[in-house]
Amino acid sequence: MAFLIAETTKEEREKIVEESLGNLSDCDGCMGGLAEMYQDYIDGKKELSEINMAFRANYYHDDDMPHKESCPINYGDPEFDLMF
Repeated sequence: MAFLIAETTKEEREKIVEESLGNLSDCDGCMGGLAEMYQDYIDGKKELSEINMAFRANYYHDDDMPHKESCPINYGDPEFDLMF
């Protein structure tokens, strides 16, 4: 199957993204913006590889993030921190 913009139609790119991401209609907001992230690919402006590289460049691993002692909404419950 072809994935490059030059080898696909807009409709094919829409289908590629839809099939890759799965059904987002039942999403509870946990993946907000994910479908929109690929709109430039669907519109023929950026290749999938460009979008994925840009995403990875902005992705942080837990080790890279500043350490948080606790969740600000736990109201002092130490067991709440253990759940997450």
